[in-house]
Formats: sequence, structure tokens, C-alpha cells
Amino acid sequence: MTLRDQAYETFTEQLLSRQISMGQFVSQRELVKITGMPLGAIREMIPRLEADGLIRTVPNRGLQIVQVDVGLIRNAFQLRAVLEREAVRNFVTVATDDELQELRRRHLDIREAALQGVSPQLLATAQQMDWDMHDRMIDALDNDIISAIYRTNSIKIRLIRNEDTRMLPELVVSVMDEHLALIDALIARDAAAAEEALAAHLGSAKQRAVRI
Repeated sequence: MTLRDQAYETFTEQLLSRQISMGQFVSQRELVKITGMPLGAIREMIPRLEADGLIRTVPNRGLQIVQVDVGLIRNAFQLRAVLEREAVRNFVTVATDDELQELRRRHLDIREAALQGVSPQLLATAQQMDWDMHDRMIDALDNDIISAIYRTNSIKIRLIRNEDTRMLPELVVSVMDEHLALIDALIARDAAAAEEALAAHLGSAKQRAVRI
């Protein structure tokens, strides 16, 4: 990766881990300290962050980190729904039987374990599996532009979830059930049912976000 790309990746990692606060004002020099990258890389990174909607320049105040508000929630989830509807229609035809059966088995394992109690490790595994499944469907489109747009939007979705809608222990079973409904439709090669299950899953996530 270029230094600019390294700076961008480090910035987003710090943002998602809450080392950088949403709505916070930062200077270029502070970004150097936060990322550990040279000033030149920071200056090259800033236009990309602005284009991705992760920061904005406020006259006389500096650079402000994105804030979670109703507009961000609406826009991020609408874009996610548009991209994932296309992805699931494709995935129902390109995913192999073995892959889908493995996805189903892993989800059932997580669900069964969650009924006995949700440890931090199980929660982290469930959350990662959630993200990985959606990323896999998007990448199966084999379109680098869509994948890049989706990854940027995913950062915003995860920022929203960091506020109050990340996968909580009491949500693991219900989220697994939502995924299993989608997986079962994929196994049946039923595009309409898969799209309906996806819409229900994304709708639940959005409703949790709206309550912030």
C-alpha cells in the first residue's frame, strides 16, 4: 500500500475502535500523531476522507470527524439495501452448495452456543461472521467499484453500531435466526425469498439504529 493508503487504513481502525471520537475536531498534526504517518501522507489522505464522508472541513475550526445522525443512518442503510439486494440476487445463483451448507452449520453452531450464554469471544465471532457473510455476497458480484463503495459505507454502518446498535449478547440468537432464514432461501435457490429475508434482516438493523 502507499503511505496514503496506510494512513487511511490506520485512521479508520482508530475511528472504529473509538480512539477517535465522532464529531471531534482534529488538526493535520493531530492526525499525524493518531496514525503515526508522515504529514505528506495525511495531506494526501484528507481528500479521500472528505470524499468518503468520514470527515468535513469546517471554516475557521478545522477538520471534523463524521457524526452519527438521522441523515447518516438513513443514507447509509439505504445504500446498503440497494447494494445488497443486487448482491443477494447474484449470490443465489453463484454460491456453491458446499459453501451455503457450511454457512448454515456455522450459524447453527453459534446459535446453539448462544443459548447457553454469550461470552465476549462468542460475541466477537458472531459479529465477525455477520460482517463476513455480507462482504462475501458483495464480493461475489466481482465488481471492484461496488466492493469499494460497500466497504466505505460499511465503515459508517459500523460507526452507527458503535453508538448503540452493534451486535449485543441478547441479539445473537435473533441475528442468527435472521441469517438462517436468508441462508435457507439461498440453499433453496429462491431469489424472491432470499431478497425478502435480506430486507427483514436489514430492516431490523435499521430500526435499532433509528432508536439512537
